[in-house]
Amino acid sequence: MTGNTSSRAIVVGEMVASSAWLGAALLVVTVVAPVAFAALPTRTLAGQLVGAVLPPLFYAGIVIGSLVVAASVTTRHGGIVTLGTVGGFLVAVSCAGAQFAVAPRIERTRASIGGPVEALAASDPRRLAFGHLHGASVLLLGVAMLGAATVTGAAAATLRRTR
Repeated sequence: MTGNTSSRAIVVGEMVASSAWLGAALLVVTVVAPVAFAALPTRTLAGQLVGAVLPPLFYAGIVIGSLVVAASVTTRHGGIVTLGTVGGFLVAVSCAGAQFAVAPRIERTRASIGGPVEALAASDPRRLAFGHLHGASVLLLGVAMLGAATVTGAAAATLRRTR
């Protein structure tokens, strides 16, 4: 493979991986989570289902985002930071933050509650903490999704320019 062909293959790989991850994230956000909360008999069960689906998504995001950054660093010379590199960084860091910082705190908060979150008074500090942590997790997933869309768009633009 020539240098130009191998660089093109890397960009295609970035685009395929980031768009596949984005598709999986969109499926979780638009189908899995809403259906779980609508179909399961309790919000606790729905939360457990969605909570079991998120770690593989976050781990995949960490790997894909890291590979995009690594590919960018090794194939682009001159220290140029591209939009795709920034997108890959956002995917990796946001997924890592959600998985390793927020998710464990959600689990500890849920364990301290000892029952359904919705059974607590709206002003209960544990319910408020859970709500804030849930919001942080949603925000981090959203940032990761925007990062993946950025990688996909930047890769597509690169491929159009190098035809």
